[in-house]
Amino acid sequence: MKKVLVLGGTRFFGRKLVELLLADGHDVTIVTRGKLANPFVGKVKHLIVNRRDTEAFSKAVEGEYYDIVYDNICYSPNEAKAFCDIFNGKMGKLVFTSTLSTYAADGNAKSEADFDPYTYSIQMGDTEDFTYGEGKRQAEAVFFKYATCPVVAVRFPIVMGIDDYTKRLHFHVKHVVNEEAIGFLNMDAEMSFILAEEAGQFLKWAGLTDVEGPFNATAQGTVSLKDLMALVEKATSKQAKIVLVENDEIRSPYAVPASWYMTTEKAQKEGFVFSKLNDWLPGLVNEIAKQYN
Repeated sequence: MKKVLVLGGTRFFGRKLVELLLADGHDVTIVTRGKLANPFVGKVKHLIVNRRDTEAFSKAVEGEYYDIVYDNICYSPNEAKAFCDIFNGKMGKLVFTSTLSTYAADGNAKSEADFDPYTYSIQMGDTEDFTYGEGKRQAEAVFFKYATCPVVAVRFPIVMGIDDYTKRLHFHVKHVVNEEAIGFLNMDAEMSFILAEEAGQFLKWAGLTDVEGPFNATAQGTVSLKDLMALVEKATSKQAKIVLVENDEIRSPYAVPASWYMTTEKAQKEGFVFSKLNDWLPGLVNEIAKQYN
């Protein structure tokens, strides 16, 4: 049994991670700001604190040691450095949820070597000082430089699920059902995705095995935006109104200028077996379509 701390953990793939850890009998503590209800009352210890309040955060974990800490909600180098200042000497391993956004959407398949956090120039700042992708790049660089324990940076693509609170796939289904236009930049662009359940499984694996460093984590295979919208059309029995222009009001959350996907050879060589995108994506689209038809 491991003593585990999860920053986040009340929704989506963070919640899936906690469910998996509890099912395995681990001692789990979650940290949130208390904005959402705790779905694990009586099963986990719940620390309600804002991570940006470093004094309160430090006090909340005073005297504790965690075998594994999962940080799902770090978006800036300042947050990462404050985290290291608080937890160095209090954790055996850190698993940081990073992103495909550390890589440019330039049409090329991305491997871990395409972004090297160990040599990246650090520029301190808060979340609002960076784009999402740059904030994650900076956070990775800080964690790998300043954390005194083994670190894994898990680079996820867009995470999908029936309970996705961002409702990015839902956006497309809803717009097609309502016969509303959707803006894209390149319908031939291919993307990779991962299910929330698999994201939780990978995070658990990354913490409980002895792997270190950056790891891409995505379902096997890609789908073009053209083919994705064909799945939506089939599930809704309606034709999508696609517009190839930039318009923030109608722009798809998946509107990328070129293919944007990653490879997973590194994780596979370490023994993790990923699902196949084509095995579950059509079914997920159909399930979401039931909510709007």
